[in-house]
Amino acid sequence: MRLDKYLKVSRIIKRRTVANDACDTEHVSVNGRPAKASYDVKTGDVIEITFGQRTLKVRVLDVKEFTAKADAASLYEVIE
Repeated sequence: MRLDKYLKVSRIIKRRTVANDACDTEHVSVNGRPAKASYDVKTGDVIEITFGQRTLKVRVLDVKEFTAKADAASLYEVIE
């Protein structure tokens, strides 16, 4: 699954276009490297997202095409 779509499905970022823009401006890195929106997300990847002064670091636990809002948090775990 593409990185921008994963960020939207897991509800880490609200809209796919916003996730795409965040990747384009290098606010998103995967496994310590800046990632493009087309990066193929796999289980076990560590995604780091910078929101202004705050940084969110998550580990991918599962990759699903669709998920209910209540189950979205089960796709990843927050690190730190």
